[in-house]
Amino acid sequence: MTDLDRLLAFAARSRLDDGFGYLGADGSVLPGRPQETWIVARMTHVFGLAHLLGTPGAGDLAAHGVRALRHGPLHDDRHGGWRSSTEDGTKAAYVHAFVVLAGSTAAAAGLGDDLLGEALGVWQHRFWDDDAGLAVEEWDAGWTRLDGYRGANANMHGVEATLAAADAVGDAALADRLRGQALRSVERVVHGWARERDWRLPEHFDAAWTPLPEHNRDHPADPFRPYGVTVGHQFEWARLALHLRSVLDRPPAWLLPDAIGLFDAAAGRGWAADGEDGFPYTLDWQDRPVVPARMHWVLCEAVAAAEVLAGVTGEARYRDLADRWWAHGEARFADPATGSWHHELTPSGEVASGTWTGQPDAYHLAQALLLRNSPVRGSIAAALR
Repeated sequence: MTDLDRLLAFAARSRLDDGFGYLGADGSVLPGRPQETWIVARMTHVFGLAHLLGTPGAGDLAAHGVRALRHGPLHDDRHGGWRSSTEDGTKAAYVHAFVVLAGSTAAAAGLGDDLLGEALGVWQHRFWDDDAGLAVEEWDAGWTRLDGYRGANANMHGVEATLAAADAVGDAALADRLRGQALRSVERVVHGWARERDWRLPEHFDAAWTPLPEHNRDHPADPFRPYGVTVGHQFEWARLALHLRSVLDRPPAWLLPDAIGLFDAAAGRGWAADGEDGFPYTLDWQDRPVVPARMHWVLCEAVAAAEVLAGVTGEARYRDLADRWWAHGEARFADPATGSWHHELTPSGEVASGTWTGQPDAYHLAQALLLRNSPVRGSIAAALR
C-alpha cells in the first residue's frame, strides 16, 4: 500500500451523507462541527485527482462531493454561491476558489462540468475585480455588502483554481482569458509586492490594495490570516508562477527568476529560523519567528515547490531539498495510525493544536505526493491526465 493509498483511505473516512466532514486526530469526523465548504471542495478535488489515477472508489467519492456542492446544504439556492459553512452564510473568495478547483478537477476526471460552470460564473461575477487584476475577499449572505478587507491568500487559491479551470474548460478563448487573469494576479503579487519588499510577501490589504503589515498582530496564529510573512504561502506562490509559466505561449521573462527569488527567500529565511529543524508558520518583517509552530501544509508546499523547480530548471539542488524536506516530514509529521500527517507540531516535534485541531483534510499532502516527479502543467489534473 503506497503513501497515497493510505492517505486516500484516511480521507474516505470524512464522507457524510451530504458532503465531507472535518477529520480529528483519530481520523474520524469531529462531532458537532459544522460542514465547511473548503473541506468539502478540497476533498472533492483530491478524490477527483485519485479518480484520474484509476484509484478504485475514488470516482464515487468525487461524484458524491460534486452532488453535495451542487445540491447540499452549503449551496445557497436563494442567493447563489456557497455559504462558508452550514453555520456561516458569508460568501468568501477563499472557499469559492476551492469550489472552482473542485469543479475543474471533476470536469477533467469526466464527472461533468455543471459544477465548474456555476462556480466559475460566481467567481467571475462576484469576486474577480478586473480593474485590480485581483479578487475581492468576502460578501454577506445576500451579496449586498462587500467587506473592506482584501487578502493574498484567497487570490493565491484563485490563481490555482483559475489555472485548473483553464485546463478543464472546452473553450479556448475562455481558457486564454482565465490564464490572462492568473498572470495579472501573479504579476501584481509576486513581481510587484513581493519583489519590492525583497521577497517578504504582504498578505493583508485594505479596499484600495494598500498593504496592512500590522494586520492581526494581536492574533498572529490565525489559520487563514496570520500576521507577518507566511512562509508556506511564499512557496505556493513560487510554484503557481511556474504552473502559469508552463501554459503561456509567451511567458514573461520575470516569471522564472521571480519564482526562484521567492522560493529561495522562503527556504533560506524560514528553515530552522529559531534553531530547530523545520519551517515556522510565520516570520516578522525582520525574518524573526512569530508563530514557531510547524504546520504540515507549509512543509508540503515547500516540497511541492522544490519538486516543480527541479522539473523546470533541472537543478539538482531543488531535488535534494525536496528529498531532504520530505524525509523530515516522514520522520516528524507522518501518523501511522491514520495514514495522514499530523497538521501541527511544536518546534521540537510534539503534536500541537494552537492553530489546527486534528487532521482536517488531505489536500496539501495529496498534492505534494502527486507533484513528486510529475510533469509541470497548469494544474495537477492536467499533469495526471
